[in-house]
Amino acid sequence: MKFGDVSIDAADGAILAHAFRDHGLNFAKGRRLSADDVTKLRAAGVSTIVAAVLDADDVHEDEAARAIAAAAGGEGLTPTAPFTGRANLFAAVAGVVTVDAVRIEALNAIDESITIATLPAFAAVAPKQMVATIKIIPFAVPRAALQRALELIGGKPLVSVAAFRAFKAGLIQTSLPGTRAKVLEKTSETTRARLAGVGGVLHGERRVAHDEAAIAAALRELKAEGCDFFLVAGASAIVDRRDTIPVGIEGAGGRITHFGMPVDPGNLLLMGEIDGKPAIGLPGCAKSPKFNGFDYVLQRLAAGLPVGRREVMSLGVGGLLAETPSRGVPRAGKNTEAAEPAEAPPRAPRIAALVLAAGRSSRMGGPNKLLAHIGGLPMVSHVVQAAMASQAVLTVVVLGHMAPEVRQAVAALGGAAEKVKYVENPDFAEGLSASLRAGLAALPADIDGVLVCLGDMPAVAPAQLDRLIAAFNPVEGRAICVPTVAGKRGNPVLWDRRFFAEMAAVSGDTGAKHLIGEHADLVCEVDMGSEGVLIDLDTPEALEAFRSRDRKTEAA
Repeated sequence: MKFGDVSIDAADGAILAHAFRDHGLNFAKGRRLSADDVTKLRAAGVSTIVAAVLDADDVHEDEAARAIAAAAGGEGLTPTAPFTGRANLFAAVAGVVTVDAVRIEALNAIDESITIATLPAFAAVAPKQMVATIKIIPFAVPRAALQRALELIGGKPLVSVAAFRAFKAGLIQTSLPGTRAKVLEKTSETTRARLAGVGGVLHGERRVAHDEAAIAAALRELKAEGCDFFLVAGASAIVDRRDTIPVGIEGAGGRITHFGMPVDPGNLLLMGEIDGKPAIGLPGCAKSPKFNGFDYVLQRLAAGLPVGRREVMSLGVGGLLAETPSRGVPRAGKNTEAAEPAEAPPRAPRIAALVLAAGRSSRMGGPNKLLAHIGGLPMVSHVVQAAMASQAVLTVVVLGHMAPEVRQAVAALGGAAEKVKYVENPDFAEGLSASLRAGLAALPADIDGVLVCLGDMPAVAPAQLDRLIAAFNPVEGRAICVPTVAGKRGNPVLWDRRFFAEMAAVSGDTGAKHLIGEHADLVCEVDMGSEGVLIDLDTPEALEAFRSRDRKTEAA
């Protein structure tokens, strides 16, 4: 790869090293210059530019990132479209991250141009949470280096997500004189919430005296009820393998496999099994909703990962939890007393998809175009379906004209559509801006950006939405991401949260387009290659032409 000053006469196909914003031009860093771009730069008086010129032995950063992401990601992961040499791996399921640390370190040592970063091993993740990122540092990598990286991976993924499995747990709580019922109730609620966070349910509960025989009898009852896990929370802490709770587990036909763990809080955790099913004597800290050593064990068990003596004793490095901000409560409910972490770990931007579906279809001349069928589904259903299939963490549909019918069309999708959030815009007759205001007001406070999707654009694909999300990086100046095809701008547009107030202040039926021009320095044009982002169906003629093309595609 050649890097440095390039004559404008030789710049066709070169990669722009630095952003160019002058003479009405707004070219981002990393743009591959076209013949038309070169003509515009020449007209602006540019004679040389700083750029990268690839040769035959170079692989473009996006191509390299895509190849490594596809090879490195295993089960439970979905790769995103690459942008500026970065491709991310997102969790497709809730579960636990598994990583091959040795090979990841080896891959990062191949060449300085190739990097991969992951969450810590065994981190618990939710769907659509970023798990790993592949970043190509320069604009291209040597083909030989990429080949070595792919050979190292060799068909065996470097990172995966082991999905949480549904399971039924039984809980036994013991009492001593003076044990308060309120404490038992709180432990029950905390355990139920903790289990729900990893896909489990509290199937049965017994409250018995702190006595070996009583514990054994309760375990036999829960075993007969078909429980998959057995949890015993004692009124007194376990201090030895021969203490009351371990003896009770053995009395029910079980055996003790390990006692103690190098995690604080959580040291006094007891591991056992009954007929091959986990039987755990809980440390006292498990009665609190705050993250503790028991969570480490429960998460792995729920994901079907091995948790034996070796795995438990390997938790020492990083096992001091007492003063760490990570001791906030995952999925804490309103009845818990835990506070939020003092400092949240880095995370991927949380993007919402806002589908504007409140219009009157006035240009259609009568019927509600959003209910017109295309390929067996109402038009609006195609848009919502794409939003739900993308990396957006939330889909909000703004209703107005014929709200019950539009809502029913979306609900008919079933499955993930049950999680769609609806908001009604009583002022839909005022135009697009009123729907935009209603939708923005319905977004949660933790949303970082919003994809404003139009309900009459059924050809926009999930991969195109993901490409916009992949490009979004306000820190690097990409706060408004606009899809383009051959230089022509389309929809949807992805907006950073900082613009929500300005967007809510617009009026009329034009939306927030003018803000793109007002904030040109923060705009990132994202080439789509497919015209779906340019197609909106406003008229009967446009609808029929699209249907005709759709039928021809199916016939082919």
